[in-house]
Amino acid sequence: MNITVRGKNIEVTPALKAYAEKKIRKLEKFLEGATDVQVVLSVIREEHIVEVTVGFDGLLLRGEESTGDMYASIDLVVEKLEKQALKYKTRLSKALRNKNRRLAEGKPAEQEQYPGEDEPKVVKTKRFPVKPMDVQEAILQMNLLGHDFFVFANSESNDAVNVLYRRKDGNYGLIDPDYFD
Repeated sequence: MNITVRGKNIEVTPALKAYAEKKIRKLEKFLEGATDVQVVLSVIREEHIVEVTVGFDGLLLRGEESTGDMYASIDLVVEKLEKQALKYKTRLSKALRNKNRRLAEGKPAEQEQYPGEDEPKVVKTKRFPVKPMDVQEAILQMNLLGHDFFVFANSESNDAVNVLYRRKDGNYGLIDPDYFD
């Protein structure tokens, strides 16, 4: 596991870096095959914020926690990521067991979903035309619609489908997919 710890508005001391790496390494038992882990420690006013992004199996796990103490924030974000990883592993093993059971019974192995009792589900699907436009036009369109996100074909990147979203700080974020080969 390759762990990168960096600071934003804070100097990352060797002790803080060692603590973060030690706690993140606990995730290895849940995330076999995890390669890159990005840890960003930041301080905004009195809040100590920890953001962790873990890449594994072609997926991304992300957790963010904010408290008045950096060490507490690290502990909380690791707990959150452990729960996410466990949930993912449980779903994966259920799907694999069910697929094997169906194959043993001679039935086709179809994709099955396992919505939990407390999990939200898709209750509405919308279809709309995806118009090629640049990022500035997408921001304008999103604001005109009054939405917090907007899906569009980015004319600046060969009409790749992008997602523009409003961040908590009032700025914008752009999701530009990087497809696996």
